[in-house]
Amino acid sequence: MKIPKFTELILFENDDLIVVNKPAFISTLDEREGGEINMLRLAKQYSDDAQICHRLDKETSGALIIAKTPEAYRSVSMQFEHRQVKKVYHAVIEGTHVFEDLFIDLPILNTGKGNVSINRQEGKRAETWFKSIKFYKHYTLVECKPVTGRMHQIRIHLATQQAAIAGDEMYRGKPVFLSALKRKYHLGKDQEEMPIMKRFALHAYEVTFKLLDGKDVIIHAPYPKDFETLLKLLDKFDS
Repeated sequence: MKIPKFTELILFENDDLIVVNKPAFISTLDEREGGEINMLRLAKQYSDDAQICHRLDKETSGALIIAKTPEAYRSVSMQFEHRQVKKVYHAVIEGTHVFEDLFIDLPILNTGKGNVSINRQEGKRAETWFKSIKFYKHYTLVECKPVTGRMHQIRIHLATQQAAIAGDEMYRGKPVFLSALKRKYHLGKDQEEMPIMKRFALHAYEVTFKLLDGKDVIIHAPYPKDFETLLKLLDKFDS
């Protein structure tokens, strides 16, 4: 995988903070193995005191806030703690689902090793709003607004609605193949068909928070190529 130039990922920057459009397949922080490239390392090469203010799953793309100073890190961390940061994600889910401001309030328990479960007794409070944006024959583009920030929150909350994110095999989502959408799709001899997206279809689309001077800023992260391609093909062959 080609390591992107950090400067090409920047959506917003001032003296205190940077917001980047995180590519998929790059971890936010060090994974257990160490060694591999991650957003924190890329940020520190760009700005010595960089600290990451929140996490995105490795496969999730989109808006990620990075502080350049300890004051900025404290400020944004407090906003997250008090649920003042507004996050909007877009996901492509399996099936046609009409979510009109659907509110899911199901506690999530982190069971370790990157696994979580819904657990009403021991789980931590987890709340997400869902709204359908666009309908296809076999899929729906959904806006997801997490109020809390639990691990895999959007993914597992959607799975409870029999609406797994396309390609999210951990929660029974299946990859999308062009052959399933396009009639008379022919694969060359000895060719193996690859899914349209090699990851689950979740993108951190927008983030709203306060700068150190108290001004609100809304940062919008454009879709990466794979997400855009999936939507274009759904428009063409599944609408």
